[in-house]
Amino acid sequence: MINSGLTEIVKQLDKSKIVAVFCHARPDGDALGAGLALTAALNNAGKSAVMCCEDAVPEKFMFMPAMKSVSRVLPKTKFDTFISIDCADAARMGAFGEDFSAFGGTTVNIDHHISNKGFAKYNYVYECPASCELLTEVLTAAGYEITREIADLLMLGLITDSGNFTHCDVSEKTFKTAALLRSKGADVNAINYNMYSRQPKERAVLCGRVMNGMRFALEDKLAVIVTTQEDLAATGADKSLTEGFVDFPLTVDGVEVSVSMMEVKKRLYKISLRSKGTVNVNAVASKFGGGGHILASGCMLSGELEEVIEKITYAVYQNL
Repeated sequence: MINSGLTEIVKQLDKSKIVAVFCHARPDGDALGAGLALTAALNNAGKSAVMCCEDAVPEKFMFMPAMKSVSRVLPKTKFDTFISIDCADAARMGAFGEDFSAFGGTTVNIDHHISNKGFAKYNYVYECPASCELLTEVLTAAGYEITREIADLLMLGLITDSGNFTHCDVSEKTFKTAALLRSKGADVNAINYNMYSRQPKERAVLCGRVMNGMRFALEDKLAVIVTTQEDLAATGADKSLTEGFVDFPLTVDGVEVSVSMMEVKKRLYKISLRSKGTVNVNAVASKFGGGGHILASGCMLSGELEEVIEKITYAVYQNL
């Protein structure tokens, strides 16, 4: 992949007039924060921009008013530019991936995943803790005003995708980015409270149920948790409430890799992987057609539960 320079990305943003911004399905704080921050900045600059996502915004993010503006359908508008945010490949956009790939206008890809090969005409892909770190750089270079609303959105992604600044890829630049956003009014206290200090009862009950079934393998270096459709039904929880579950097993002494499996439907599991640093989980996920980061990746696997666990366990073993 040949990365476009920051100057080229800014040039394309300046040329754009009617823009659709896309993030990945099952959106997290970084995807929503980066996508909505860019959308707001473009609209504030006198352009027409809309943010699209295949799935509904999880309830926990709704404390930010901008979340209500996310569209689950692509408006029938004559767009001149499509921008993908926080997507390692077009397929991560779900149904919108086909629209993006078939689009005849300008396409831009802004992302921080190591597995991103560059699927747009203009690509700005660099590995760092969050796409919101890249977006802050892009908006600053473009001369777009970082309002308090935009600062909050960018800080949301920075905090959540960096594990509240605890991941080992957090750099001096990450903290400088956070300092800039705080100077623009980003409410760190409100973001941290809503992300880490509150949860609905259903999530708490589901978490207890899932963690109670935690399994260990490879001399306790691997921990696996499974959320089934039965678990969701029994607790009344939505699948979006499982976000963050994968991080808990890493708190166990000796565990190097955490795997969270969510049953999407019978014989189909969404796999999320996290690593303390010894194991490259991007290599594990790539074996099954997925990808992401060295420390955080994901993929989909089909098969019976025990069969899928065996496959993942062996892939982790090969990368220990």
